[in-house]
Amino acid sequence: MSEYSGEAKYRPKRYQSIGKLFKKRVPIISWLPKYDADQAVSDLIAGVTVGLTVMPQGLAYATLAGLEPQYGLYSAFAGCIVYTVFGSCKDITIGPTALMSLMTYQQVFNRNADYAVLLCFLSGILQFIMGSLKLGVLIDFISIPVTVGFTSATSVIIAVSQLKGLLGLKFESSNFLDCLLKVYQNIGNYRANDTILGVTSIIILLMLRKVKDIKLFGPNGKPTNKQRTIMKGLWLLSISRNALIVVACSIISYWCYRPNAEPYVTLIGKVRSGLPPLKFPPFGTEINGTPVSFINMCWDLGSSIILVPVIAVLGNVAIAKAFASGNSVDATQELYCLGVCNLLGSFVSSMPVTGSFSRSAVNHASGVRTPMGGLYTGILIILSLSLLTPYFYFIPKAALAAVIISAVIFMIEYEIVKPMWKSSRKDLIPTFATFVLCLGIGVELGILVGVGINIMLLLIPSARPFLHIEMKKLRTGLDYLLVTPENSLYFPAVDFMRAKTDRAAVKMGQSKLPVVVDCKHILDADFTAAKISTVLEIQRN
Repeated sequence: MSEYSGEAKYRPKRYQSIGKLFKKRVPIISWLPKYDADQAVSDLIAGVTVGLTVMPQGLAYATLAGLEPQYGLYSAFAGCIVYTVFGSCKDITIGPTALMSLMTYQQVFNRNADYAVLLCFLSGILQFIMGSLKLGVLIDFISIPVTVGFTSATSVIIAVSQLKGLLGLKFESSNFLDCLLKVYQNIGNYRANDTILGVTSIIILLMLRKVKDIKLFGPNGKPTNKQRTIMKGLWLLSISRNALIVVACSIISYWCYRPNAEPYVTLIGKVRSGLPPLKFPPFGTEINGTPVSFINMCWDLGSSIILVPVIAVLGNVAIAKAFASGNSVDATQELYCLGVCNLLGSFVSSMPVTGSFSRSAVNHASGVRTPMGGLYTGILIILSLSLLTPYFYFIPKAALAAVIISAVIFMIEYEIVKPMWKSSRKDLIPTFATFVLCLGIGVELGILVGVGINIMLLLIPSARPFLHIEMKKLRTGLDYLLVTPENSLYFPAVDFMRAKTDRAAVKMGQSKLPVVVDCKHILDADFTAAKISTVLEIQRN
């Protein structure tokens, strides 16, 4: 008995730790047993509200990605349902976003939808591996200045790309500058009906966005019950503005539609009805009759295989922190979860997905209580795919363009420039560099160069540390130079430190003086700095 007593005591602890890990990685196990009717009602309201928001956005983001509209809905339901099981933040809704759509478009252009689905699959694989290896720390190297420049640039690119649908123009473009040039060249071919409908939709959307901020007060300074009801109605009107605009524009286009005549406005056309087939992601495809192998597809996707999942995780963790209410966010769990969302989503023809800040804000404001709200959103999208797709035919492209433009213009973070100028002007360098390069050479290379510039700025203090040099005298009358570095010493700073010390000695009229290095600010030094620096005496406080 005593021979196995140690093992008997160990087993429950081992099983207990496995159980805790399983609950941590599958959070639904923890909160589902406590799920009650009140939470179900709150989640149902929030889920339906988010569903009404994601339906028009999904259709719009699919067209932005260069895909058929139904792919946006395929991407919308898969991520929402999977996040219900693995998600750690009740407010986050997973689905297509403007940023992911833009990065997908770069890979789909002049190709086919198989590239988008494969990119979704590979993104999920990489995110899952990053979670397993706890590589979420890599995201910390993408600083706020780089993120601001990146998101602002992508917002401008997305808005310009939608001018084609807004003005009723017909052309193909490969990048921001090409799109801007072709808009200029084809501006004379704009369609008045599309333009009027699109501009009017943007104006109405921007007005409805502000309706939720209207506050009513009674004689005592507090709103009455009737006023609370009115404010709640205004809030519902505001958050469902995208769906209302799309429905209203669709009714107008249906009313004006004549079977044998050209439509008054450009329509998105036929949307494939029904659920997507459950199948493996494409590990090969065919373009213009030419077969393309899996290896060649990966080669064509290039750096996006790494950048798309990293940017997706960056956005998802940022949203989780925004709605965490001061609680810690498990970045590793978000990596796992987003990886599973993309991995499983690729089996239902999803494009890369991540958390949507706008829909997560709607979810939070709608009073969601648990991640179960995502399940209700997913069910609503599945019902729309099964029942509503014939009516999507009459949705005007100008209305979808208006939905996207009115959403992304608020992602341009120009207001952060002023506080950045006051606090750290050097941070403006990677911000503007990332912004300009993303517009000029593409979002993938732009953010890579931006991160590189930011890392260089971090390394400059190590290569060129600030040195305080002064002449001191011992009680014996011997003069010496006291050199005080303001930070740690590494090999790039050795020659700089030696040359600056020599110049200071010559300037003080003494070319040969003993040098004393005061190490009170040095927390670390590498072998080169320790070996080459001549230290005659260490002065300590």
